[in-house]
Amino acid sequence: MTKDQLRQRLEFYQDLGIKTVYRRSTTSHQPPVTVPVPIPNPQSPIPALEPAQDSLLKILGDIGDCKRCRLHEARNKIVFGSGNDQARLVFVGEGPGADEDQQGLPFVGRAGQLLTQMIEGTAAKEGIPIKRADVYICNVVKCRPPENRTPQPDEMEICGQFLYRQLQSIKPKAICALGGTAAKALLGATEGVTRLRGKWHSWHDIQLMVTFHPSYLLRPYNQNAKKEAWEDLKKVLHYVYD
Repeated sequence: MTKDQLRQRLEFYQDLGIKTVYRRSTTSHQPPVTVPVPIPNPQSPIPALEPAQDSLLKILGDIGDCKRCRLHEARNKIVFGSGNDQARLVFVGEGPGADEDQQGLPFVGRAGQLLTQMIEGTAAKEGIPIKRADVYICNVVKCRPPENRTPQPDEMEICGQFLYRQLQSIKPKAICALGGTAAKALLGATEGVTRLRGKWHSWHDIQLMVTFHPSYLLRPYNQNAKKEAWEDLKKVLHYVYD
């Protein structure tokens, strides 16, 4: 890994306000434990933030029965992600809702049903032979925030390392960030979705498109945003699959 790649990786964490990461530590006399590791100055050499030959299965194992932040206190299930582990397109949302918390799967409630319709309906109309199972879907945080509130910075800080590893493991051709929280986590953006959507951004040399979260599109007064979201998705699908 080059020095520039290491610096980019560190800057991603700094954009989230992360001051420490977590890694597995083992000794000959103790079982594996997860320990905090301070993030050093970006000009200093840093170790790899994911294990060699990382995989979604390894990442899930490292998360374990996570109790690293307060979100574990009220959760039912960790919602890691679902879909094709070699997907060319990854969707990143904000966090699990009530249905997701019960089932342990992302985007299975009303917003998830709309996302499925958007993916499969747009693909069918554009002559692109993919289904939801062909993409990968995950969230910035893996446990449901109470009352579906926006994840707090320290919660995003803890889960950010696992999201980073998920995306680096899959190495998709493009990422679609659903909503402002995902855009902030991935781009360090301060602008709203309206300003960010419709044009390409970059996350560690992977093309990234920001669009509206499906839950936003379900609100009656946001119907005009549906057309914009579909246009964003058409652009993403053609870039990835044409």
